[in-house]
Amino acid sequence: MAKILSVLYPDPVGGYPPAYARDEIPTITSYPGGQTAPTPEAIDFTPGELLGCVSGELGLRRFLEDRGHTYVVTSDKEGPDSVLERELPDTDVVISQPFWPAYLTAERIGRAPRLKMAVTAGIGSDHVDLPSAIAHGMTVAEVTFSNSISVSEHAVMQILTLVHDFVPAHDWVTTKQGWNIADSVSRAYDLEGMEVGVLGSGRIGQAVLRRLKPFDVNLHYCDVHRLPTDVEEELGLTWHPDVRSLASVVDVLSIHTPLHPQTQNLFDDELIGAMKRGAYIVDTARALIVDRDAVVRALNSGQLAGYAGDVWYPQPPPPDHPWRTMPHEAMTPHVSGSTLSAQARYSAGVREILECWFDGRPIRSEYLIVDGGGLAGTGARSYTVAG
Repeated sequence: MAKILSVLYPDPVGGYPPAYARDEIPTITSYPGGQTAPTPEAIDFTPGELLGCVSGELGLRRFLEDRGHTYVVTSDKEGPDSVLERELPDTDVVISQPFWPAYLTAERIGRAPRLKMAVTAGIGSDHVDLPSAIAHGMTVAEVTFSNSISVSEHAVMQILTLVHDFVPAHDWVTTKQGWNIADSVSRAYDLEGMEVGVLGSGRIGQAVLRRLKPFDVNLHYCDVHRLPTDVEEELGLTWHPDVRSLASVVDVLSIHTPLHPQTQNLFDDELIGAMKRGAYIVDTARALIVDRDAVVRALNSGQLAGYAGDVWYPQPPPPDHPWRTMPHEAMTPHVSGSTLSAQARYSAGVREILECWFDGRPIRSEYLIVDGGGLAGTGARSYTVAG
């Protein structure tokens, strides 16, 4: 029997919810492009429940314990005396989330001789040291596409929040209990007619472009893989061969590229300085793609009119992280991909992965980042790790 360790974010401050705002959520059976939503043999939760926190347990406890496995769930992941550190040495499977990542470093993997698989409940497995996972013979899997649309909707929301300067206007009628219209609109603009670009045109980037098209903006994108001509014509896209070309012409830039050595600290003082004065940046990808302090300096100087992000480093950030107090921000605590709608899909996807792994059946190739167990079957993707 296996030991499964889930590292999930803490329960709500007020306790696990006894009721929800809505009685149901829409049923999504497939994604743009035709990939089907997760198809486990069964689920032990009601879609729309809070599953990503400790008490939610990803809806997996009954399934795992009925099969005789040991299931440990915790939010305690930092420090030598954390539950993660204590439980890891004899764990077979670690389940984690980008929103509350259990960083599986080379050192941690080296202290876990039984560790065979790391599963991301969601998308994004850069909290796993992939070279070490490969050397260890591990499988690394994630629930591809499960929350891509969730993130794209959040990115569009943050773009509008920045351009219309929503947060200060909201503060005037709540925190300040005022009605100061002049103050509320002194930095508010329309998105219509602006030059808007995305860096990275994968699933999320394309979804953002499609959602922005009706706003009558001029759309730009940069990606090493140029989109098909018919897609460019449909959306009226301008392709840029490099990030500097993109950054220098847009009023709003939304980041949707993976984190790797070539993108780490990409948006530094020099690149941000090459943007239009008063541009906006939204980052729902990974925080290390931007230089933390360069963003603060640009907001203070006026080079950037606003910055919105859903990602931080580390996660959670310390209380004195400068993004908590910088001006003209619309930050959120990495919630874009963890809506209750998304949780139903990524929890079901985790169960599907575990069902396949326990039964020796192929895991979907689109879920596999590293196929350490040879469970992908025909058509598995092959991955190499750069640098």
